[in-house]
Amino acid sequence: MRDMIANPHRGRGLATIPGLPDEPVSTDIEAARALFSQCPASAETSLSAMPDLAAAVGVARIDLKDERNRMGLGSFKALGAAYAIAKMAMEQAGGDAVAARDTLHDVTFVCASAGNHGLSVAAGARMFGARAVIYLAESVPDGFAARLEAKGATVMRAGADYDASMAAAVAAAEANGWFLLSDSSWEGYSAPARDVMEGYLIMAGEVADEIDAPPTHIFLQAGVGGLAAACTAAARTIWGDMPIITVVEPDRAPALMESVRAGRPVHAGGPESNMGRLDCKEPSHLALACLAREADYFETITDEEADAAVVTLAGHGIATTPSGVAGIAGLLHLASAARDRLGIDARSRVLAYVSEGPVDGGA
Repeated sequence: MRDMIANPHRGRGLATIPGLPDEPVSTDIEAARALFSQCPASAETSLSAMPDLAAAVGVARIDLKDERNRMGLGSFKALGAAYAIAKMAMEQAGGDAVAARDTLHDVTFVCASAGNHGLSVAAGARMFGARAVIYLAESVPDGFAARLEAKGATVMRAGADYDASMAAAVAAAEANGWFLLSDSSWEGYSAPARDVMEGYLIMAGEVADEIDAPPTHIFLQAGVGGLAAACTAAARTIWGDMPIITVVEPDRAPALMESVRAGRPVHAGGPESNMGRLDCKEPSHLALACLAREADYFETITDEEADAAVVTLAGHGIATTPSGVAGIAGLLHLASAARDRLGIDARSRVLAYVSEGPVDGGA
């Protein structure tokens, strides 16, 4: 069921997330971009003005940051794990980009994946001579496993759902001395996920370079919350408190909204959502800490609303998925009372992210 709440912790954050560093989310956009600039595939993605869509919605401007072709991997997550692996290699090589190529040949990275994070781990590991082992639930299609294997990863099947595959990845890391590289975080595990999220700052920095005027409203899709937190942290660093930031989740997986309501991280149960990459029942603790302090609203959308948004964007020449379009779907399906609540009118300038391209053969 659709829902929206104002963030009761705005400006303060939560005091009940143990084990996090003093600065959970990096805001050093330029440092992230400097490291990324050394990557051979560091081309920027586009920021697309959507005047026809803006007119249909009744706002002054809509800008969509298009991550569908990032590094040839099909989603924003190319900036995450691959960036974290590159950062590790550069640190071990003392900043020498040439030497970094040979610093991780004895490392095995392991993760669970229900989508694009695994591709980023596989690509980053291959780039620096490391090994990647990706755990998939039995429900993940064979086509996605084939894409991972084509990137040089070893694919392991474990369990009926993502939570089971994550448990298997954690156990394998402990048993084999492998490096667990998750895009989520929990008590006792945060530093690798923080580096993953630091990579996501890059796309927000690119937006600041490209956009004509600061947005008045930003809509950000969330699963565990990494994209939303990084883009929120960057927006506050660049534009301060002006943009009204709304975090959008599937109504079948409102992990961040329910955690904000409870004032602590909670499990959000529910049936499977068609927004597969956002169908996360547990929030990243790092992301939650940031969003509880910096986001203004939390909103849920239905599977049907996400599907409708896919059709709408296809009509404007952008092919994506329910997960990829969930942020802008949060705007497209606002009731008039919610629009008034957010202060959306004919003068509003909206920013959203298209986080992935159409998925061919896998989740």
